[in-house]
Amino acid sequence: MKTGFFLAVAAIGVAAPAHAEAGDILLRARAIAVAPQEDSSGITPAFSSEEVKVSTSFAPEVDITYMATDNIGFELIAATTKHKVSGKTGTTGSIGKLASTWVLPPTLTAQYHFNPKGKVRPYVGVGVNYTLFYSEKASDGLEAAVGNTDVKLDSSFGLAAQVGLDVAITDRVFLNLDAKYIDIDTDARLATAAAGTQRVKVSIDPLVFGIGIGTKF
Repeated sequence: MKTGFFLAVAAIGVAAPAHAEAGDILLRARAIAVAPQEDSSGITPAFSSEEVKVSTSFAPEVDITYMATDNIGFELIAATTKHKVSGKTGTTGSIGKLASTWVLPPTLTAQYHFNPKGKVRPYVGVGVNYTLFYSEKASDGLEAAVGNTDVKLDSSFGLAAQVGLDVAITDRVFLNLDAKYIDIDTDARLATAAAGTQRVKVSIDPLVFGIGIGTKF
């Protein structure tokens, strides 16, 4: 029985080249963590010395890659995450959470796959990102302090970079590890009843870490 088991394992290894080649479509499902590395201006004009921070978020993500050649692929990701924006110091810091927003950041990258016919296939990529903010909402704490507040964040266009690794499990299924840097800059506007319109520039620039399973077609 032991001999049969080891022969079966060896057979799986032989039958699982799981290589990527020109014309393949790779479909992945990942769990991701979106960790902003934010830097903001002050909230002007009323709170010019006070900055904001953006929370980390976790979500599912789906991406699809088309292999144009054995080594070169083009990946498009689709995911949406919810983040909260909070004050860091002073008056806004004492309020805490100022607003929340959903973020939709479709990102297209051109990838180079270093070992397309192997079981372990590292890759790097560079590309572009368009980020849309939607369902922005002022927090209860902010509205308790300054009254009804309308929140709006401008869309963003920027660059993206990634590194990743596909590890073959069978001839069509593979484990994926992926990390991205996405350049996201936005102007946020908070139109308040008591304090007028406040504005803040935020460089969100998240690191996106993902782990998941993929298959090829």
